[in-house]
Amino acid sequence: MTYPPIEPFAHGHLAMDDGAELYWEASGNREGVPALWLHGGPGGSLGRGGYRRHFDPERYLVVGIDQRGSGRSRPWATEDPEFLRAITTERMIADIEAVREELGFDSWVVSGVSWGTTLALAYALAHPAAVRALALVAVTTTSRDEVDWITEGVGRVFPEAWDDFEAASERRPGERLVDAYARRLRDGDPADRERAASAWDAWESVHVSLDRPELRGAGHVDPAQRLVFSALVTHFWSNDGFLPGSAAILGRVGELAGIPAALVHGRRDISGPASTAWRLHRAWAGSALTIVEDEAHGGEREMAALAAALDGFAGRRRARPAVSAGSLRSGGGFVPIRRA
Repeated sequence: MTYPPIEPFAHGHLAMDDGAELYWEASGNREGVPALWLHGGPGGSLGRGGYRRHFDPERYLVVGIDQRGSGRSRPWATEDPEFLRAITTERMIADIEAVREELGFDSWVVSGVSWGTTLALAYALAHPAAVRALALVAVTTTSRDEVDWITEGVGRVFPEAWDDFEAASERRPGERLVDAYARRLRDGDPADRERAASAWDAWESVHVSLDRPELRGAGHVDPAQRLVFSALVTHFWSNDGFLPGSAAILGRVGELAGIPAALVHGRRDISGPASTAWRLHRAWAGSALTIVEDEAHGGEREMAALAAALDGFAGRRRARPAVSAGSLRSGGGFVPIRRA
């Protein structure tokens, strides 16, 4: 992290057409370059706002969103199985667009970590004119190959923990491990869902711990957060990120050739090997790839490299006519900002 901590100057909930309410917050310079941060997960949140420190507060107007079904957005995915079933990447892309339109930006720099990079890439493919640049760290595309690796293949590195994880899955004959957890976390009785969430959360704390073994067993302390995180992760992973076949990101990344991109990845990121970032970079004209040696999944030096890339994008302007001034909600009033 590069910049001092800052607090939001505006925040709120945006009501969607299906009854969901998305939490958003804005910080930094009201007249700065608009930027969006997409957190990891799925099922994560903005947390205590450490993401704001990646952005120069003098040059950026930073917007964070708690993604549908988690964080301070409402309702949580675990409150209703039918609500969970309706959450897809396409729906989250629509959520992002709704926030952009509500806040009055014609385009923004889009940044994210881990799952947030998948969502950022899918959003850019759906709405390229709304994306000035992409700055992504711990890069994923949530392909079936990546999901099979993180849930089964990486067990070769942590065999004792994976054996416990597999045994706790209670999968049926021929059932993928991730599908078993997704089924139980969606449709199981409360006690079974809690058992599945605990086993899933324990495995998550293992495969991200290659460079920090002390993280093993230090997953989500709050049972409700553990449940929503596990339910959303398995929901998306068991559906290939809702980006199957012709919608898969790696097959379409060439369409983003006109959008500048900075990709940052840790060499020791065994949860998501650097091959994904490398394949994206090779297929993406205009992208830059930074591999950070001796770091795993979203470490401090990776975040410093991300901040440096964002510094480089801060002055970038789209070659398009200026847009008239808009406004940003702040409590009961409005805070004037400048659209760029």
